[in-house]
Amino acid sequence: MTKKVVVTAMGAVSPIGSDLNTIWDNTKNGVSGISKITHMDTENIRTKICGVVKDTGQFELDKQIKRCDPFIQYAVWATEKCFKEFNISSKELNPSRSGVIIGSGIGGLSNIEYNHKRALESPKKISPFFLPCSLVNMASGIISMKYNLKGPSLSISTACATGIHAITLASQMIQTGQVDFVVAGGAEKGSDLLGIGGFSAMRALSARNDDPKGASRPWDKDRDGFVLSDGAAVLILESEEHAKNRNAKILAEVSGCGMSSDAYHMTQPDPTGSGAMIAMENAILDANIDATEIGYINAHATSTPIGDIVEPRAIQSHFGKHTQSLKVSSTKSVHGHLLGAAGAFESILTILSLNDQIAPPTINLNETDIDIDLNLVPNHAQSLNCEYAICNSFGFGGTNGSIIFKRA
Repeated sequence: MTKKVVVTAMGAVSPIGSDLNTIWDNTKNGVSGISKITHMDTENIRTKICGVVKDTGQFELDKQIKRCDPFIQYAVWATEKCFKEFNISSKELNPSRSGVIIGSGIGGLSNIEYNHKRALESPKKISPFFLPCSLVNMASGIISMKYNLKGPSLSISTACATGIHAITLASQMIQTGQVDFVVAGGAEKGSDLLGIGGFSAMRALSARNDDPKGASRPWDKDRDGFVLSDGAAVLILESEEHAKNRNAKILAEVSGCGMSSDAYHMTQPDPTGSGAMIAMENAILDANIDATEIGYINAHATSTPIGDIVEPRAIQSHFGKHTQSLKVSSTKSVHGHLLGAAGAFESILTILSLNDQIAPPTINLNETDIDIDLNLVPNHAQSLNCEYAICNSFGFGGTNGSIIFKRA
């Protein structure tokens, strides 16, 4: 028998805050977290803006975590938020049936860059902790050690779809009875020379350097690229039975998950939107609901010229006439693009949207060039009246993921 999967805790660190109340207030009120880069020299880099993690001073670091790449630290902090703020004790969990699936699109880029500089001075200066403290799977490993979670400890790395895919895999493992409790999400720290410089060299990033808060503008006709952001987001997933047995508050249900591949291009989405449409279609089939029951979509829309056009085409292709009844917004306009953490972070925002029945705005949307009749929730939040919402994430390599959440 397939088990029902529920969300019982959420935690994040991000450019718009590191507690759920602040994060949600800034999201629904359209308060941007994007600013000029001050932590490194950008003289010879085209893009000079990004979103960095705020409020890190509230976290204590033990010696082991200090050695790790920041993306691992972010993942640990987001998990701590879940356990502390939702009163989860490791003692109430069965270690062998509790797992961790934390992914990253890039992994330990900061640590790689730092140790490369030291290696150029002398190979003897390379830290003995360099490799283990940079590995993508070490975020899951550290968390499993910290909370004595002896079930599967895995990592997903599917570019910007990482967070969605981590939650999907965790849900499937719970549904099939392999585990009862999973820490799932994504983490990223890409705001370094290689990250900003690399995406900037691709002309993928916005260069609206004199207007950081107006730089991320999904679907706006003047968009010129995405804004890179750092952060981590973690959701605690459990079987409904397990959650009720420990008297946990249920925040939402994971109703359906869908995945697909464009099989088209390394970085560009299929212009027809077929891959994105298949992912949403598969999620709706998995949820066993009618498409008309979806009331809100937290879109992947990153503020790129091509990508922002494709997703609305996919929505129109699948939802048909119901497209006009949907509310679709991109919260990346507020927090930027968290890459491998984006899907998990936006899943949290989707759940908060359902619980408060508020569609957060797409800020900086003044005039669109999208030729599809969609309510893109421009600049101001709107009310919702629905039980189900979709969160979309699409990544380089043509990998796609969609998750449907049901209101608790």
